Amino acid sequence: MSEEQNSRSADRRRFLTVSSAAAAAVSGAGPAIGSAGGADRPVPPVRIGQIGTRHAHAAGKMATLRKFPELFEVVGVAEDDARRRDRLQNTDPWKGLTWMSSEELLAVPGLQAVMVETDIDELLSTAERCIDRGLHIHLDKPAGTSLEDFQRVCRKADERGRCIQMGYMFRSNPAFRFVFDAVRRGWLGDIFHVHGEMSKKVGRTQRQKLARYAGGSMFELGCHLIDAVVAVLGRPQNVQGHLRGTQPESDDLMDTCLAVLEYPRAIATVRSSVCEVDGWRRRQFVVCGTRGTVVIQPLEPFRVQLTLETDAGGYRRGTHAISLPPSTGRYDGDLQHFAHVICGQGAAEYDTAHDLAVQEAVLQASGMSSGRS
Repeated sequence: MSEEQNSRSADRRRFLTVSSAAAAAVSGAGPAIGSAGGADRPVPPVRIGQIGTRHAHAAGKMATLRKFPELFEVVGVAEDDARRRDRLQNTDPWKGLTWMSSEELLAVPGLQAVMVETDIDELLSTAERCIDRGLHIHLDKPAGTSLEDFQRVCRKADERGRCIQMGYMFRSNPAFRFVFDAVRRGWLGDIFHVHGEMSKKVGRTQRQKLARYAGGSMFELGCHLIDAVVAVLGRPQNVQGHLRGTQPESDDLMDTCLAVLEYPRAIATVRSSVCEVDGWRRRQFVVCGTRGTVVIQPLEPFRVQLTLETDAGGYRRGTHAISLPPSTGRYDGDLQHFAHVICGQGAAEYDTAHDLAVQEAVLQASGMSSGRS
């Protein structure tokens, strides 16, 4: 085996270790959050704030924080756009919160963490300000448009021992955790193909917003499944993005896209569109191995089907509809784990090496980066 193959094999082992941690988390391994190392001594809620309200996930993330008052004390929300602040402050899920500027929020005594939910163009500059203040961050996706800037933010976080939790919403999804665990345990044999579809249909206003980014639907939606591909197969050796716009007479949006991620013994494809009628219904994630296949379709609410060539993991050969606990909320598991990490009750499930590999692949698939740094 060549040196490059050895390196990629090590990458894959490390990423599957990450998947193992994720699978353990969904099964309830580790001490309960709210206790110190499993002892009776209670852990105070994490003092946390949110900077920005423009990200597509901002409202859902704040609603989730407020769902768990035993885990999080929300000290306030920062929105530097005064007109937007006035419009939102009496609406769900921000009603009753303290509003302030980002500088005021970062100066709150005892602040431990920040949800970074700005417009994509401001994500990394805001994240760096937070890391420089010694704070943990939940950084929504994708991680900006500059790999170099994200590398710097990750390096600072690692040097300061601070957690960056990326906002890829399927990491705590029970169906994806089942898939990662099946791969790690070898039930599927050697993985040779992974395929994902992540589509929907958006209106004119949203199309105009997405058209600001060269990667269009791949950058906005496909990134979620690229994260999952990297969790299964590791860092790709090559990424090709195929970007098309179906309405050039109206806008420049690349609204139907395909990414091909190449590995020495496997290939992965991710398709993403924002012009597919009822695209949610066809969202899927498929992992094929030499001894079996697992399919999630749709992704939310998920349905999982496992097909095995031989008995494995307590399942008989053949095809099975897998019964799993339903998701209690799209962001619940991630933010529960975020509190767990900040309180010193466990390590982050995904490290910055994984996040950087994902971001590099997302930019390449989006036609926004031509090579490695």
